[in-house]
Amino acid sequence: MKKIIHGGNLVFTGLSLLLLLPALLLAQGTTPLIKSHLSGIVIDAKTREPLPGAAVNIKGTTHGVATDAEGRFAFVTGQKFPYTLIVSYIGYKKAEIIANTGSITIALESVQAQLNDVVVVGYGVQKKSDLTGAIASVGNAQLKQPVSSIDQALKGAVSGVQVTQTSGQPGGGVSIRIRGGSSIQGGNEPLYVIDGFPIYNSSITAGVISGVPANPLASINPADIESIDILKDASATAIYGSRGANGVVIISTKKGKADRNNIVYEGSYASQTLRKKVDVLNAHDFAILRNDALYDTNPAKGKYQYLSQQQIDQLGAGTDWQDAAFRTAGSQNHQLSISGGNAKTRYLLSGNYFTQDGIIRNTDFDRISLRANVDANPLDNLKISASFTASKSDANVAPSGIINSLLIMPPTATIYEPDGSYTLRNPFENIFANPIATLNETQNKSTANRLLATGFAEYSIIDGLNIKILFGTDVNNTVEKSYTPSYIYEGSQTKGIAARGTYNAYSWLNENTISYSHAFGKHHLDALAGFTQQEFNMEQVTAGSRLFVTDDLSYNSLESGATIDRPSSDASAWVLHSYLARVNYNYNNRYYLTASIRSDGSSRFGKGNKWGNFPSAAASWRVSNEPFFKSWSRRISDLKIRASFGTTGNLEIGEYQSLATLYSLGYLFNGNVVTGFAPSRIPNDQLGWETTYQYNGGIDVGLFDNRLNISLDAYYKRTSNLLLNVEIPWTSGFASSLQNFGTVGNKGLEVTVNSKNFIGDFNWNTDFNISFNRNKVLTIGNGASSYISGNYIIKVGEPLGSFYGNVTDGILQTGEEKDKGKYTGNASPKPGDRLYKDISGDGTFTTANDRTIIGNAQPDFIFGLTNNFAWHGFNLSIFLQGSYGNQILNTNRQNLELFTGQQNAAASALDRWTPEHPSQTIPRAKLDPAPVFSDRFIEDGSFLRVRNVTLGYTLPKAISGKISAINLYVTAQNLLTWTSYSGFDPEITSGSNVSPGTDAGIYPVSRTLSAGVRVTL
Repeated sequence: MKKIIHGGNLVFTGLSLLLLLPALLLAQGTTPLIKSHLSGIVIDAKTREPLPGAAVNIKGTTHGVATDAEGRFAFVTGQKFPYTLIVSYIGYKKAEIIANTGSITIALESVQAQLNDVVVVGYGVQKKSDLTGAIASVGNAQLKQPVSSIDQALKGAVSGVQVTQTSGQPGGGVSIRIRGGSSIQGGNEPLYVIDGFPIYNSSITAGVISGVPANPLASINPADIESIDILKDASATAIYGSRGANGVVIISTKKGKADRNNIVYEGSYASQTLRKKVDVLNAHDFAILRNDALYDTNPAKGKYQYLSQQQIDQLGAGTDWQDAAFRTAGSQNHQLSISGGNAKTRYLLSGNYFTQDGIIRNTDFDRISLRANVDANPLDNLKISASFTASKSDANVAPSGIINSLLIMPPTATIYEPDGSYTLRNPFENIFANPIATLNETQNKSTANRLLATGFAEYSIIDGLNIKILFGTDVNNTVEKSYTPSYIYEGSQTKGIAARGTYNAYSWLNENTISYSHAFGKHHLDALAGFTQQEFNMEQVTAGSRLFVTDDLSYNSLESGATIDRPSSDASAWVLHSYLARVNYNYNNRYYLTASIRSDGSSRFGKGNKWGNFPSAAASWRVSNEPFFKSWSRRISDLKIRASFGTTGNLEIGEYQSLATLYSLGYLFNGNVVTGFAPSRIPNDQLGWETTYQYNGGIDVGLFDNRLNISLDAYYKRTSNLLLNVEIPWTSGFASSLQNFGTVGNKGLEVTVNSKNFIGDFNWNTDFNISFNRNKVLTIGNGASSYISGNYIIKVGEPLGSFYGNVTDGILQTGEEKDKGKYTGNASPKPGDRLYKDISGDGTFTTANDRTIIGNAQPDFIFGLTNNFAWHGFNLSIFLQGSYGNQILNTNRQNLELFTGQQNAAASALDRWTPEHPSQTIPRAKLDPAPVFSDRFIEDGSFLRVRNVTLGYTLPKAISGKISAINLYVTAQNLLTWTSYSGFDPEITSGSNVSPGTDAGIYPVSRTLSAGVRVTL
């Protein structure tokens, strides 16, 4: 990656050329032609279907034609190129297209789906031209990616939004940071609003399965999504008050269209493979390493304490545990939708079946979902709408630690014994299980059923004055089942272990709003006020047993286990009541003002601090609409300046954190074990919100008749009253208490560029975004300057995600034991030991005293680049995404560089120190299983990735016949990746804001090739 990005800033140079090219192309004039024979086709911009009967006229003349049954037209005219065509069709937006050549394809946008002209904001919609806040829309190319959950399609799609994979397993999740992480112990994920229903996408598990549970958003079919708008600044998010601090992702699903009935089928098949393997030793090289480690410990026994040279020469490669576990996996997706309606009623019904096998054996994800959206206008002043989706998903989840086990299992061990039974475990001193047996035989299943529904009625009292009542519900039922049989290592001592668990949760929502919109002269006013309430309830139960007579019944007969594991159950609830108001004012389409306030009352906080107020204000100036700007309008077609300020909150801390709680425990009483209760938390009546104050300044510029659009945003957000576990006096009976302490700041710059490079028979559009964010801890509670959390440190003046460890300083060489041995950390230093820097300056090295900040997981910048091409029925989309400057803690590498001979090692062991090969970077083999966390295991996580390439073709009408349209396409995901990271994949995170960028055996992301067809009847 350094070669790509560092050397001459090659990436920046390439991106600059791509961005300047459209401007150069647009700036060039067109030489008029003498001939003027023109033919073309008019199609639907989205479905690529031909539009028969569309009117095509030459602007400024009376010359016009209509398209035929295949959407085609032809001109023979005396007009010279270039000239402007005016194209219109009922139900579509009128378009003006410049004709430069004799053949042209014209794509019209449906009036019913002009989501590019408006964006969905909190409790309403606004024209893009009227926005005062920082709001971004996800492009169609990103929405069409073949992904299992819609949040995965946000990678690189929008400036200021960092999306990182937490697991590559089927149905796996991502972690999203909008303008950086603001909380240390609270939630950092954005709020999702799906058809008006707010959801925080936290992990759902009954606590039975091992590994990362499926992503709850994977229950939503991505093909049902019409648009995604992301609210970033406080002016946009403050209307969501206590849940807006981490940004808001508003998702709108597809609706039926009036006077247009469609039946659409889409099906695809994909093949997935592992992008790369991690380099480890084969059996031959491992045997030599083990001999060296044993010899280092006891030289008297000779150099061949494990295997003789003859035995080593006969070993060969041995067992490749990665090859045994990873596979080429298939995936299928089938979608059928029926939509249509008339002026009074519109409907859409869809069904989806999606199945994905994992690239690791015995992992998969299946989903079946149904959706119904209905919109009706039974009266001229009454609108009724309902949105309903139901889904069932099943997942076989990869067990925890399986990736690490595959890497460290010795290659001299076998999967099976000579009798066909599984080899139980590593045969050496370190005891860990046979990972292939674990994968093949462990049952680790999760089934989730979800119902998400919203419905509203909107009544117009008088023109411009509307009242709206919305009800919604989100019902989740998750069942988890696990069984570990007696014939593999994990279950051999307990004769089988079985467990089952259920998680049932439901949430209901009621929103009541009144809105007013009126234009009087040059003034336009929009006002909104309302009251909302939402309640959540959850119940969870787990049970298990062990010591089974037979493995045949697995988890289906818990009573058959001779030993019953202690059951557990839990329940929780929360309530949120809110009052909200917003006013938008516009004078003569030049000056815009927005002000909003929301007051939230949450049951999660202390009785002295349950209510919080979250105001915001924003203003913008449409400079391009000023009379004095007319002289500039030929060069700059649009110019707007924006500024905003607001406060938002974060209530994602879990339930009952402000209350004193008890836990149960067993104790002896009169010789019997009885159950009692003890305090587990001290109360805090003043526990309150984390509050984020955010300032935003932006400028939007349109050039060349808005064919080149640039948006710049600069922001600063400061989160105070951080929720932290603060140490309290032991005399209280507790070690810590959750309190409001500390402050974190984020400041950054976002750039978005959209260009229409070619318009006409050949279309080429470019979308580019780049984001810079700087995160810093400003204060920590009780006057502390830092505190350590594992391999990370939270320190005032430093960003979150700072790695805290030792600094390597070469390898101890022969004869240096006396002078440098004290810097190895060993009581008896030997040549080949790793040297470390004396950070404290006390003349020696200890792991505790000589730690310092050795890296950070925060990227310097992230970016995305999409190019879309269309020509004569062909369309091509190329999407690149990247991150630069972030670092990764590779714990897999830390384990693989122990060189103990008790487990496998990284291929770097081939260059280890020996008397014959005195390496300056790689230490000797030795039986010391205690790793020292150092900068050796902090790697550059920068990457440039070809995220998605899609090539599609719409068959000509002569072939498709009576079928409206047939679209064929092939797609490649994660096709190419350039990075210096040595692990499986650089795009990883733990999801924690304290310890992001940790690769602790995360399921790798796959490379995927797929092909599909879309048929419209």
